[in-house]
Amino acid sequence: MPEIKLRNQPFDVAFSPSANVLCAALLTGEIKAWNYDDSTGKTSKAWSVRPTKRTARALHFSGDGTELWMGGKSGIVAQIDAETGAVKWHDDVAHESPVNRVFSINPQLIASGDDEGVIKFWDARKPSPIRQYTQHWDYISDFTYFDDKRLLVSTSGDGHLSAIDIRRSKAEPLHQSADQEDELLSITQIKGGDKFVVGTGLGVLSIWDRGKGWGDSVDRMLGHPASVDAVVALSEDIVATGSEDGMVRVIQIQPNTFLGVIATHDEYPIERLALDRSSKWLASVSHDECIKLTDCEGMFEDDSDAEDVEMGDDTDEGGAGDAEETMDQDQHQDSDDNDDDDESAPAAPVDWGSDSDDDMPQQPKRKQRKGQHKVGKDRVHEDAGFFDDL
Repeated sequence: MPEIKLRNQPFDVAFSPSANVLCAALLTGEIKAWNYDDSTGKTSKAWSVRPTKRTARALHFSGDGTELWMGGKSGIVAQIDAETGAVKWHDDVAHESPVNRVFSINPQLIASGDDEGVIKFWDARKPSPIRQYTQHWDYISDFTYFDDKRLLVSTSGDGHLSAIDIRRSKAEPLHQSADQEDELLSITQIKGGDKFVVGTGLGVLSIWDRGKGWGDSVDRMLGHPASVDAVVALSEDIVATGSEDGMVRVIQIQPNTFLGVIATHDEYPIERLALDRSSKWLASVSHDECIKLTDCEGMFEDDSDAEDVEMGDDTDEGGAGDAEETMDQDQHQDSDDNDDDDESAPAAPVDWGSDSDDDMPQQPKRKQRKGQHKVGKDRVHEDAGFFDDL
């Protein structure tokens, strides 16, 4: 199994949709990119840039692969040239709270979600905030987009998911689920987008059917002994899950079948999973300071005869707290083990602000009780005309 050894913890990983390029967001605020061989998984360094001195948490490529968007703990949102690594634009205070997820909806529209549940839309041509949503009151854990209905779906630690029609002028979701009484940590589409799977804090996979509404799931699969922090579709009905117990499992959905464990990061929790454009290489990142690439090509071609293995129903509550809070900043290095000693400088000048990072250990975030929802922040002025062409 190919691995990329690092000197710092990665928090997100993303494959380019247009080239054999893999990028990772690191604890030190760096974004690193590698070229990889499609047949062997062998990697070579492409570029490195450091848009922030605080943790880089989130990455997402634009649909054409020319831009890489990132979000970080300082509240930063940045636009990076995917070929050169040059920082084309950044806003150090895009959010008042740490940014946990970013998502490129289309060439003009970007979404970002923070630790307080605030979702912002950005115009990639300016960029500037277009609209702000405050229906969630806990951290935004993941996004997915249904292009046929122009719906951006968000999951949150508050136990709700919401569907935003990007064409609507109102800064409120078109649909919002009932309280699932559990943290919703990850989401991926299956069955051609007719259904989707959500990973939860108690290790349950909930299965949703768009045709039956957004209020609640239609099926649940037990068995993960810890939280499902990452999930990605490998095919129309097979998903890979990354759990807090450090294992990457493969699951067939409806019929629900456990197919096996294909990778492990020992006992370190899986932060993120990503599948490359050819559906061959599955990248996983954890706290063991490496990126593992698992070859999935042809692995499940003959899944009709797969034995239905019971995963058990033991659950262990787990959340999506920030692992960077427990890291010692004095031990950070500025390059990974595959880098040369002459680490290149950032490709574009960036105002880094203060040299210090006040990351201190904190208690893990806990779900609030019903009736204790936070009061939404003031909504920004919106440019309704921006959405006319979407």
